[in-house]
Amino acid sequence: MALPAYFGQSPLRHKAFRVFYAGAIGTALGYTMQTTVAAWLMATLSTSPVMVALVQTASAAPALLFGLFGGAMADIVDRRKVIVATQVVLIGATALLGAVTLLGWVGPAMLLALTFVVGAGFAFYQPAQQASVNDLVTRAELSQAVSLNAVAFNVSRAIGPALAGAVTAWIGSGSALFASAAFFAVMVVAVRSLKPREIALPGVPERLLSGVQSGLRYARHSPSLRAFILRTLAFTACASALWALLPVIARDQLGMGAGGYGFLFGMFGIGAVTGAISIPHQLSRRSLNRVVYAGTVLWAMACLLIASSTFAALAAAGTFCAGAAWVTVHASLSAGTQSSVPGWVRARAVAMNLVSVQACLAIGSPLWGLVASWTDTRVAIALSAIALFVLIMLVRDVRVRMGSEDDVTPGSQLPALALTAEPEPDDGPVLIQVEYQIDAADRETFLHAIAKVGPTRQRNGATSWRVFRDLEVEGRFVERYIIESWAEYVRLRSRMTVSDRALQTRALDLQKKDVPVRVSRFLGVQ
Repeated sequence: MALPAYFGQSPLRHKAFRVFYAGAIGTALGYTMQTTVAAWLMATLSTSPVMVALVQTASAAPALLFGLFGGAMADIVDRRKVIVATQVVLIGATALLGAVTLLGWVGPAMLLALTFVVGAGFAFYQPAQQASVNDLVTRAELSQAVSLNAVAFNVSRAIGPALAGAVTAWIGSGSALFASAAFFAVMVVAVRSLKPREIALPGVPERLLSGVQSGLRYARHSPSLRAFILRTLAFTACASALWALLPVIARDQLGMGAGGYGFLFGMFGIGAVTGAISIPHQLSRRSLNRVVYAGTVLWAMACLLIASSTFAALAAAGTFCAGAAWVTVHASLSAGTQSSVPGWVRARAVAMNLVSVQACLAIGSPLWGLVASWTDTRVAIALSAIALFVLIMLVRDVRVRMGSEDDVTPGSQLPALALTAEPEPDDGPVLIQVEYQIDAADRETFLHAIAKVGPTRQRNGATSWRVFRDLEVEGRFVERYIIESWAEYVRLRSRMTVSDRALQTRALDLQKKDVPVRVSRFLGVQ
């Protein structure tokens, strides 16, 4: 497709998305430059390989520690404010590191501490940035917008280190850090031009800790989100082997130096960009599940090619395919995740996928390194490919799909509660009891229908849910669920989507004619 035609059909034709996308590229470049300069700076401060490796740990650990909190904050607070606040942290920490470097005051401890702060800022930024894409494009453009996000990050990951190295060699590490800080400022300018996002749920806002708990509860009781997380874990746990061992492959297996490693990494980046651009076309022709499956198989085949390669050209072809597969799988799963969860929990869902990836890379990389030390690098890479094939078979019934409009659209407005007095937001727990009277012929159908209602209650806020059969009144069933506070119950009512409402309607339609459904609400007392 010609570039003008691609531009005309892409989300980039919207000015708001175009400006936001420029800010995303700036932040990605600033972050990759900062991590590169920090690693080089540590190498000049300490001869210990452990200290140099700790720079990567300081940069990546915050994603595991704060990722879920970042997702909750991006759902609770205006995402524009979260993005601006994180950019201020990124600019401040990077510029401070640049200043102490120029003054000659930097030491290993200070370098690690400020790198950790930069990593923490980026951990809070990512869920807010990725979830904001939904506010800028239509649902039909979502997969393409997510793919463009992947292009931005992967191009920046390829260009950022090279740019950081060039600036460092030209004017020094301190000045390179100031250049990195300048890139973060692009997003501050970009976000100021965006319209404020409407609050997903009016009323009493969630607290940060309860927001994390709500997100985890939603994931526990949402089959679709669990499927996305499981597929992410299964793929990344095996894919972490190549990330961990690619430098060793370049050095020992192929006899290449640092330049050769850079060449292989560059081929990975080119493949990633190619894969990202192709995702919208793939999703227009095939289901999301088949696209993810194809990307997974491509990664496994690429690993087998790399493991068997003794020539740089074959290894480069393998890393190109691996880059395409990596982005195909992760960008497709990200698009599917964002399309299938409602707005009130979207950033938390994004954060769970991001944390899953980071956890697999953090844990899987050293484990595959141990396998390589016990056997051989080729064997470890080949075993990771075989393990991925096995996992494909084990999770073949865990299917992923793009969400529908009903999955994210709020249900119809519920009638106002006829209460003598409104409880305080923190009052609770709240017990809801719904009484049904079902004809004998409809009872089996009712039990199947009400069983599907339970997860909607729980993922929207109920801490427990169960259906009881009355032993004294024939055909009488009682649905009971508990919510920890009155504020959470108010939010539960607002969180129901059109799909949730449809499941509840199927159960209500089986109610015995001329017998109203009775709903009772009880407040816990001391």
